[in-house]
Amino acid sequence: MQRLALIQDWLARLHPGRPFSLAPASADASFRRYFRAAFDDGVKLIVMDAPPEHEDCRPFLHVAGLLQAAGVHVPRILAQDLDRGLLLLSDLGHTAYIDALSDANADDLFRDALDALVKWQLASRPDALPPYDETLLRRELGLFPEWYVARHLGAPLAPRQRETLEHMEVLLLRNLLAQPSVYVHRDFMPRNLMVCEDNPGVLDFQDAVYGPITYDVISLFRDAFISWEEERVIDWSVRYWEKARRAGLPVDADFGDFYRNLEWMGLQRHLKVLGIFARLNYRDGKPKYLADTPRFLGYVRHVATRYAPLAPLARLLDELENRRPEIGYTF
Repeated sequence: MQRLALIQDWLARLHPGRPFSLAPASADASFRRYFRAAFDDGVKLIVMDAPPEHEDCRPFLHVAGLLQAAGVHVPRILAQDLDRGLLLLSDLGHTAYIDALSDANADDLFRDALDALVKWQLASRPDALPPYDETLLRRELGLFPEWYVARHLGAPLAPRQRETLEHMEVLLLRNLLAQPSVYVHRDFMPRNLMVCEDNPGVLDFQDAVYGPITYDVISLFRDAFISWEEERVIDWSVRYWEKARRAGLPVDADFGDFYRNLEWMGLQRHLKVLGIFARLNYRDGKPKYLADTPRFLGYVRHVATRYAPLAPLARLLDELENRRPEIGYTF
């Protein structure tokens, strides 16, 4: 209630004599919350509430500027109070991709999303965002054994299993660090894309980094909350690859190589997310994310059983889940 009163007072000072109501707009896995301020004259704005003891608004402001400069549609910053962790933003509406996507409109919506992604990547420069380097990639991979395996499954890895996982991590990192680097939104998924007149509106970009070119593509198509048949994922990946090549982005010359790198990048992300979802439950008291862990286990198993070098990871999953091996390489 204290933060809510703070927001109401701040808005009243910014807009004296303009009555308004506040309602929750959304929340995310961090301490940030969003409220929609509806003024009596019909104007609607968004307040980001980011308690400064937990969150820093400055990366949001910085990345918003980079995205706007690249021609990507993001909220406009209308007012800010960094000391108190408050931002006033333009409202991109109520309809997120996750709520709008269907078999009938997915091609059109993803076409717009890929156009925006290519604009974002074309604007890349190495000195503007933190590097998605080996240290960060390793730290993220460490979430899987710590939080998903040891805490959620209640079975810390045996020495042999840990050795297997570490070997898999070395293979992954070798691939990911060899990929060309561009701007990476880091959560470019349907929940963070809004259906707008200037489509899409892009949200939740404050954790952007400079790293592997495949990261945002696989985040879009192998999402936490919606899954697609692989035939469509391949088709959309081809469309991105063709757009990127025409634009001069440094994607692989051969689509097969690109798609393999895309899937290996996704494997790192999905192992990380399994750890994050477990941590959200056990550390942060946010249990709803655990319901989506089977989707991510499916993504991990899909890649681990497709590529022969990753077979030990598939066997490790079998051991952890007491499942019979289902290995059948296609690549």
